[in-house]
Amino acid sequence: MSFGNSSQLDASRVGSGGRGRGVAVGGGLGGGLLLLVVGLLFGQDGIDAITGGGGQDTGSRSSVEQERAERCRTGEDANRYTDCRMIATAQSLDQFWADYLPRTTGEHYVMPGVQLFEGQTETGCGAASSAVGPFYCPADETAYLDIVFFDELQTQFGAEGGPLAEEYVLAHEFGHHIQNQIGTLGYAQQDPRGPESGAVRVELQADCLAGLWAGGAAGDTSGAVDLGEISQEELDQALDAASAIGDDRIQETTQGRVSPENFTHGASAQRQLWFYAGYRTGDINACDTFSARDLDAPPAL
Repeated sequence: MSFGNSSQLDASRVGSGGRGRGVAVGGGLGGGLLLLVVGLLFGQDGIDAITGGGGQDTGSRSSVEQERAERCRTGEDANRYTDCRMIATAQSLDQFWADYLPRTTGEHYVMPGVQLFEGQTETGCGAASSAVGPFYCPADETAYLDIVFFDELQTQFGAEGGPLAEEYVLAHEFGHHIQNQIGTLGYAQQDPRGPESGAVRVELQADCLAGLWAGGAAGDTSGAVDLGEISQEELDQALDAASAIGDDRIQETTQGRVSPENFTHGASAQRQLWFYAGYRTGDINACDTFSARDLDAPPAL
């Protein structure tokens, strides 16, 4: 969806590169969780893409962030440039969850970090490559995103693209942060694979939480960023993006067959259904994937 031209962007909300803490990938709580919630797209299949390389150097980060601060100021900038759109989206997500989370759960909202990077970066969960797709690291409570991913989503996986499709990607990673706060993120670690696994339920809940934001934030003019209403075309684009990154579709594309026993994120139709459940109901209770008997049929729908 588009941002009103009067929106005021805070470029400091989004950084460049990582905030590494030296935790080895595969070791400790942070590293273990990275292997399970490593990305919106690749999940467990992205483990091989995690590298030991470093992130951007400090000089490069400061230069990028200064340029971004000068370029990303208004809603018009957010509608024109992808990195500015991510800044505006993060601010919108903050506005929504800062009100919604304590009001519905009693949990105080803690802002996650947001880092845009190129190639590879250091995180609190270890070093990671952009090949894993966007991901959330619970050790440093930060969402990481290489915006080149949006091009790959269209060219490699056939997504239609569009502003709300891109915003959904960041909203999904914020969903993992909300799960980290309310205590459901750990289910992915306990049960990492399979069509009914904890990992799949975690990912589908994050999709539902992304839909919750989309429906609740649309038309909100109370904060620094002013979101427009969502058109049917924009909603269809977000649902198309969710479908493009379903386990079944990715497996069929990359290996020519579907292996449900290796699912980590949910099937295409499931990802669409749970995003829509959050969007349509506006109720966080509708996102309880862990109690759902049938992940193909969210109770709220």
